[in-house]
Amino acid sequence: MPVTKAVIPAAGLGTRFLPATKAQPKEMLPVVDKPAIQYVVEEAVAAGMTDILIITGRGKRSIEDHFDRSFELEYFLESSGKHAELANVRAISEMANIHYIRQKEPKGLGHAVLAAQKHVGDEPFAVLLGDDIMTEPLLFPMVGIYETYGRSVIALQEVPLEKISAYGAARAEPVEETLVKVLELVEKPAAKDAPSNLAAIGRYVLTPEIFEALHAQAPGAGGEIQLTDAIGALIDRQVVYGFLYDGPRYDIGKKLDYLRATVELGAAREDLGKDFLDFLADFALRKKLV
Repeated sequence: MPVTKAVIPAAGLGTRFLPATKAQPKEMLPVVDKPAIQYVVEEAVAAGMTDILIITGRGKRSIEDHFDRSFELEYFLESSGKHAELANVRAISEMANIHYIRQKEPKGLGHAVLAAQKHVGDEPFAVLLGDDIMTEPLLFPMVGIYETYGRSVIALQEVPLEKISAYGAARAEPVEETLVKVLELVEKPAAKDAPSNLAAIGRYVLTPEIFEALHAQAPGAGGEIQLTDAIGALIDRQVVYGFLYDGPRYDIGKKLDYLRATVELGAAREDLGKDFLDFLADFALRKKLV
């Protein structure tokens, strides 16, 4: 079956970015002039997703408002002759069919994905973390791998071994240049126990069998239902592939990554890049002279 459904978990509290996230979701933090989650939705749409379910929680209503129509704003822009701005605003609500469901308890990523079962049904689907921005195509080639092999695919990236304890770590064997077969997946291992420095990052294409694995999954790290653990259990029943990604990735929940994303995405903009880079060069020079 083609992959047309995507699930975006966005129910986290964003505690690493307090106090900015006290009254707004971390997924709505602006990166240049778009909220972080819009980059994620755009990646899903570019990969062929037409049906997107966003898993939210309390205090996340602004996400729904952002992807909804805003008739008052549209009327103002149209009557003011701001046609380019009007087209941009309307395009946000027309990207895909976007649905919402609340994760009523913060029981982990696996629990959030399980909340999507009725919506997804017996179809393959993509999962994109709502605060992970990739600036090179990632989900698109993963969908291609699923269409070739008919099995789940997870995104993997090499990280320094001392940081692997923040991720799921994979033991894998090569299949092609950027494709591996995942043999084992361990959630948040200590560096000395990690099977490798290959970290599972925030993109997945999953077969519906993952729901059976999630239902059977006991709480893992942090007392939560971990998606990594369920994928590890799925490996015992069917092949799971890993796509090796070496492009830029920004975890918007981390302050340094947020600043990096703002600088690098701003510098890449045709309308802002030159002036912004000139400013950055001048700023760096002044700091060196001080």
